[in-house]
Amino acid sequence: EIINVSYDPTREFYEAYNKIFSKYWKEETGQSVDVIQSHGGSGKQALEISNGLPADVATLALEYDIDAIRNAGLKGWIDEYPDDSAPYTSTIVFLVRKGNPKNIHDWDDLTKDGVGVITPNPKTSGGARWNYMAAWAYANEKYNGNETEMKAFIKKLYRNVLVLDSGARGATTSFVENGQGDVLIAWENEAFLSVRDNPDDYEIVTPGISILAQPSVAVVDENVKKHDNAEAAKAYLKYLYSDEAQELIAENYYRPVDQTILKKHADTFNLKVKLTTIKDFGSWDAVQK
Repeated sequence: EIINVSYDPTREFYEAYNKIFSKYWKEETGQSVDVIQSHGGSGKQALEISNGLPADVATLALEYDIDAIRNAGLKGWIDEYPDDSAPYTSTIVFLVRKGNPKNIHDWDDLTKDGVGVITPNPKTSGGARWNYMAAWAYANEKYNGNETEMKAFIKKLYRNVLVLDSGARGATTSFVENGQGDVLIAWENEAFLSVRDNPDDYEIVTPGISILAQPSVAVVDENVKKHDNAEAAKAYLKYLYSDEAQELIAENYYRPVDQTILKKHADTFNLKVKLTTIKDFGSWDAVQK
């Protein structure tokens, strides 16, 4: 048994991935494996693991949340797997109502009077922090790094936010199912799912500048020792880098880190958007402060 504690928008991907991993593991070892999933706002999930939720693997929205899991023997986790232990990436886009009635094309449009914005709460949601940093990257370029003007821009944007849900999936529910707001700031994969399920109701707008969002994965060493499942837990994360899993990642609208597989799906993703990274702002520790 493996307990995978993850963040909100990975539900559909891991439901599919667990099936292919179980098949692979049975063929490799003869063992059956069951994966139990837990989903919620990434920051909240990290806190739950710190407080005793017995995760074997943490597949959270950002590096900072895994670093925040205290006393779990996670030293050096970022070097355990390729690409900084981020087997898939995403970026931040806008989901708008069909026909784009509020004429939303870039971050500036989110600060206009009468535009209702939906984004989750950065205190509890990793996706919300990526959203914030994507907006910050735009403001940084627009105002040439003038922090006073950048903060004023962010303040204006957040004044237009109608509801701060605790996680990314909750924000999608507020926008899609509850009909709140004119624009949802969303993970690219989450926006694609909404358009796939409601093609006549929504469309995606890619802003001029966004951010390379790198969700992180780690084995929670203390827990796998207790559960005696370290070998399976490590393989569970390693297999995310296999061709089979990377294809599944693309099918679920995450960006594969395998560049050959990403290029195969170039028609799906806007690969021309300018993507800043968290390293452009120092590190997650610097950003969090």
